This record gives sequence, C-alpha cells and structure tokens, in this order.
Amino acid sequence: MALTVDHVSYVYDPDAPLARMALDDVSLTIPEGQFIGIIGHTGSGKSTLMQHLNGLIKATSGHIYFNGQDIDAKDYNRKELRSKVGLVFQYPEHQLFEVDVFSDVCFGPGNLGLDKAEVERRATDALERVGVPRELYTQSPFELSGGQKRRVAIAGVLAMDPEILILDEPTAGLDPRGRREILDQIKELQTRTHMSILLVSHSMEDVAEYVDRIIVMNRGKIIYDDIPKKIFKRYRELEEIGLGAPQVTYIMQTLRKNGLPVSVEAATVQQAADEIMKVLDGVLVC
Repeated sequence: MALTVDHVSYVYDPDAPLARMALDDVSLTIPEGQFIGIIGHTGSGKSTLMQHLNGLIKATSGHIYFNGQDIDAKDYNRKELRSKVGLVFQYPEHQLFEVDVFSDVCFGPGNLGLDKAEVERRATDALERVGVPRELYTQSPFELSGGQKRRVAIAGVLAMDPEILILDEPTAGLDPRGRREILDQIKELQTRTHMSILLVSHSMEDVAEYVDRIIVMNRGKIIYDDIPKKIFKRYRELEEIGLGAPQVTYIMQTLRKNGLPVSVEAATVQQAADEIMKVLDGVLVC
C-alpha cells in the first residue's frame, strides 16, 4: 500500500478575478505504517491537501495514485477509495447524525454492502479501539462530551477498515487531558495495526511527541519534510512562517547558551530529560 502525490496543484475559483493557488506543485509519498504530522499556519494548504488524498477535491493539475492507480481516472472507484483512505474532519462531531452511537458507527460499513453481522462486528471493534465504553453505545452522540464525540467520529471512519487514516485537527477545542487521551489512543492504534496516519495539527508539542515524520507547508508548498528532531532544529525558519517549535526546543537552546553542553535536537520532554541527565552525569563524573 502507498499513496503518492505527483506534482499536484490546485486553484480555487480559477476563472474568477481573485483566483487563489491553494496547492503549488506538491509531491510526496505516504508509505505503509508511517505516522506523519502535517503542520503549517492557517491557509498554508494543509486541509486542501488532505481533501485531495481521498478524492473529495480533484487536482487542477498533477496526479494522485493509490496502490499505483490514478484516483482521478474516469473509471476509478471513488467509493472504494474513501473506504481505504479515511478522513476525519477538524470538528468530527459534525460527522455524527444517527440516533445513537452504535448506529452512527454502523453507517459507513453498512454502505459498503456488508451483511449486518459484519457491519456490527466492525462497529464494535472500532468503538473498542478508540475506548468508547459499551454503556454509551445506545446514547445519542449529541449528548456526549467533546472528547467522546471525537472518539465516536474516529470509530465511524475506522469501521470502514481504512489503510490510511487522515485526522484534520482532531483535538481542536479539547482540554490538555482530552487531547492526550485522544492522541494516545491514535498512537496505540497505529502501533498495533501499522496503519498509515496523517495528523494535521497546530500543536508543535503534539507532533513532536507522536509522529515519525513531519511535513511543513507554507503558501501551498511543502518546504520541509523530515524527522521531528531535524524539523525543529530549524525553529528560526519555522518562526518566519508563523510557526515555532515545542517549548522544550527553546529550553534546550537556552541551556546551551548558558554553558550546559546539551544537544539542541531534543523535541519532547523525555528526550530533553534524557539529554540533560546524560550531560549532568558526565559533569559529575569529571
């Protein structure tokens, strides 16, 4: 399984006087089993790119290939694509509409033509994966807390059995505890199933903590694509485009400027703690 974006550009309202280039010659490959973070300021093209990946938007130019097939080919099965490349929107509770939680999660696989037993098995499995307790299955999704709604919306996509899961700001508006619970569940899911996951986020701490690779977008282009440590080493360049780095990065920079010979590549609290202890142990031995 692989999803390849090949020189894709997209123009909003191309025939209007105020036509806007949302994507500008974007190319990337999403391999199997990778957890990828997508960052960029508002209007950088992140969400537009994500909607291209499962065929919600058609590229103005360029091609997108899933398992070697062009998703914009005339005879390509878009319905099957959307079952394999699942997209959870920024406010996923807007994807909820059934009378109870279980019915909502059954809706997607039910549209695949599966028998009732298989639909219900998939729904139960998906709800368990994201940590929704059984006592909530018969409740209206609109009576749930924000974090519970997010879990149900994600379960609805997982029940389609996707190979790639795209999450567009899935923790927007949640408190720190709710954010961590959701992201811990997603990371556990990715580790257990080796599913490819794309996480769009404004939180530098979140992407540093959870992802294997970060793609940075600016003005419709990919400007950096690398592992978190190397991306956040460019914190000055990130600041120039309205982003930044995790607070840990700035702390490590300050320690180094004040004479502690720590590596400034630490991007998470644990990495920073390990690096500081290693340096302090060396100082004490000396």
